Amino acid sequence: MHRPRLKELDVAEREYRVPTPEEAVNQLVGMLDLEALPDDGGEDRFLAPVFEQAFWRVFGGQVLAQAVTAAMRTVDPERVVHSVHGYFLRPGDSAKPIEVRVERLRDGGSFSARRSHAIQDGKPILSMITSFQKPAGGPEHYAPMPQGIPSPQELPAPEELVGHVKHPVVQEWGRGRPFEIRHIDRPIYLEADRDRRPTSAVWLKARTTLPDDPNIHRAALLYASDYTLLEPVLRQHGLYWAKPGLKVASLDHAMWWHRHARADEWLLYVKDSPSAQNSRGLSQGAIYTQAGELVATTAQEGMVRPPQGFKPLLQETVQKRAISAGRNQRELNQKYRSAWRSRYMD
Repeated sequence: MHRPRLKELDVAEREYRVPTPEEAVNQLVGMLDLEALPDDGGEDRFLAPVFEQAFWRVFGGQVLAQAVTAAMRTVDPERVVHSVHGYFLRPGDSAKPIEVRVERLRDGGSFSARRSHAIQDGKPILSMITSFQKPAGGPEHYAPMPQGIPSPQELPAPEELVGHVKHPVVQEWGRGRPFEIRHIDRPIYLEADRDRRPTSAVWLKARTTLPDDPNIHRAALLYASDYTLLEPVLRQHGLYWAKPGLKVASLDHAMWWHRHARADEWLLYVKDSPSAQNSRGLSQGAIYTQAGELVATTAQEGMVRPPQGFKPLLQETVQKRAISAGRNQRELNQKYRSAWRSRYMD
């Protein structure tokens, strides 16, 4: 079996101890407990704590969750976050605290808007706009959850797959994250997807119970949405996270909350990538409850720089695989169109 060289992974130089599941979830909840700072120039200011992790760079989901939590602290509790659009401007240092500044852009009759900047060493590492809305009635629909997906109980836990690898980053992948992630297809931590699928799907949930505060669950879901989102880009090109010389970084992130769900119960996260070019790949995702309700939609563009000597797939090959993967969904769509015609047009 091919054994990847792990020494090139972006690991922190300091000592790292893999946390227990309880410690990891407590760290997640603790990092959302922001300290209010004195106002400065009309902006709300908060200090976001750091916690130990294997990487020296701040995980993008962490700074997203802290920025949205800061914005939540500045709106009427009746108004619920429904979308964020953020740009990662610089890599953050996981050993340094983050200051989050929130500008109150607008408070209308139904909607509120906030602009947040996460700052380290006096420079912004994230710029994000968050929108909130008062609950309101209106039409409802959502795209159905894919069929034929195995339950999370049928899938191996991540520590079963990579727990034998004694490397701090891989240990964090396996058991050090606050979320447990179970891949529908074989994960691409240490080796490529041999079938080069253009899609990816995982079940995920917090490893232990979270507090009942709905805003903690919303922020935690935003945190978790940054996991695996770029995997459809990597999979179809034969790339994997531990591949020597591969460089991947999130450039932006968007998320729309549609319905409330607990982040400590199993959620299905399905993703695909409509395009990759110029060392950038775009992925989009949908998050469902086990009952099939659409909870959230995500999108992210990331920098993907393969190692030297990498040979990309021909476009014809990519299209053939995408067509094959999409056949079941098209058949499902056709079924719904036929039902609609028979009901309203015949």
